[in-house]
Amino acid sequence: MAYSKINQPKISDVIMQHLERMILEGSLQPGQKLPAERELAIQFEVSRPSLREAIQKLEAKGLLLRRQGGGTYVKEQLWQSLADPIVELMQNDRESQYDLLEFRHATEGMMAYFAALRGTDADMQHIKKMILEVETAKGIDAQSQAIVRFYRAIAEASHNVAMLHLVLSLTPVLHNNVAENLELLSRREDASTIANDHRRALLAAIVRRDPDAAREASNEHLSYIEEVMLAVREEDSRLQRSLRRLKRGE
Repeated sequence: MAYSKINQPKISDVIMQHLERMILEGSLQPGQKLPAERELAIQFEVSRPSLREAIQKLEAKGLLLRRQGGGTYVKEQLWQSLADPIVELMQNDRESQYDLLEFRHATEGMMAYFAALRGTDADMQHIKKMILEVETAKGIDAQSQAIVRFYRAIAEASHNVAMLHLVLSLTPVLHNNVAENLELLSRREDASTIANDHRRALLAAIVRRDPDAAREASNEHLSYIEEVMLAVREEDSRLQRSLRRLKRGE
C-alpha cells in the first residue's frame, strides 16, 4: 500500500499564523510596534529569515506596516470597517444615538457576562486600572476616551474575538455616543456620580465572577443613561416650545 507524503508546514507560515492569532485576539493592538526581528526570532526560536518571510506575508495581507528605519507596526486602520461614511451619519443623527444605546444594551451586557465568566486575574487588574482612568479623567473628551477603553477592557476579558473586534470597529461611534451622554449627564445634578457608581457595580460583579449580576449591572447603567437622555431632551423640547410662544407674543 502506497502512502502519500505528509507535507510539513513552512516555518514562516507557522509564525505568520501565530502573529495573525495575536492580532485577532487583541494581544497585538492597532498601531503597536512589534519587537525587533532579533528579539522575535529568539522568542519564537526560529531563524531570522523565516521570521522576515512571515512578516512580509503579513505586510502583503495588509495586517502589518513596515516603516523605513522605524520598525514594523500593526496597521492602525484594521478596525475601521464600519468607519467613515456610516460613522459620520450616525454621529450626526440624533435617532441613531437611541439605536446605539439599544445595541449597547445587547452587546455590553453579554460582554460583561462573559468577562465575569472567563476573565483572568490579569484581565481583572486591567479593568480595575481602566476604571481608575475613567474616574481621574478631566473633561468630556478625555472621559469619553477612558470610558471606551474601559469597555474595550471588558470586551478583551470576554475572550470572544467577535465581540472584541465589534467594539474596535465601532470605537469612533462609541466615543461620540459616550461624549454626548456625558454632556447630558452634566446637566443633571448627581447624574455623573450615579453613572460612576453604576460602573463600579459593573466592575464589582465582573471581579467577583458573577455573570448574571454583571449583565444586570450593565443593563441598569445603560437604562439610566437612556432615562436621563429622554428626560433632558424632553426638557429641551418644552423650553423650545415656550420660547416659540414668547416670540409669537412679542
